[in-house]
Amino acid sequence: CINSFIYLCMLSTAYMAHFNAPKLYVELYNNTIPRFRTMVNLSFGISIIVFCAVASFGFLTFGAASNGLILNNYSTKDTLMSLSRFAVAASILFSYPLNFVGVRDSVLELLNVPETKRTNAYLNTVTAGLLVVVTGLAFVITDLKFLLSMIGSTWGNTLIYIVPSIMFIQLSKKLPDMQGKVQYTAWFTAILGVVMSIIGTTMTLKY
Repeated sequence: CINSFIYLCMLSTAYMAHFNAPKLYVELYNNTIPRFRTMVNLSFGISIIVFCAVASFGFLTFGAASNGLILNNYSTKDTLMSLSRFAVAASILFSYPLNFVGVRDSVLELLNVPETKRTNAYLNTVTAGLLVVVTGLAFVITDLKFLLSMIGSTWGNTLIYIVPSIMFIQLSKKLPDMQGKVQYTAWFTAILGVVMSIIGTTMTLKY
């Protein structure tokens, strides 16, 4: 039961890049809502199948001894696993900018940096500074399971359940059609996010 809460927190990290959705929608060819919905469903469907397959085969192979990063369970002399490590590294390398742009833009918005000041030189300086901080943390925090669980239980639940619900509740005050049962659902989702965040963080720190 305890591990289930930690696992749910780790799963929450799968939705932490959804702030890119508007940008992807704009860049989609013939961007209609039905086509965008189809793209999202296919993308998530394929990802879920692949991740479930990898997780299942990894657990069936190593059981309770499975590492947070399953590739660590395999020998460094295993050629196929070495290729897999390279593939994971390439995936992280090329998907990193998608998440990093969101972080950088959020930092600039948090600091109220005006658009006129966001020159290429300024953006490069901010990017370099943030990369130094992130890289420094990567050297210190080496437990992938702890990292994913903590991020999922804090930022993951906040971005997925709490913040969108609060935004919807505030918006619904101006739109009568959005009040009633739908608003109650938003409150329930926000409270669920808080509860999951507290339980997940507690379990992660404790175990």
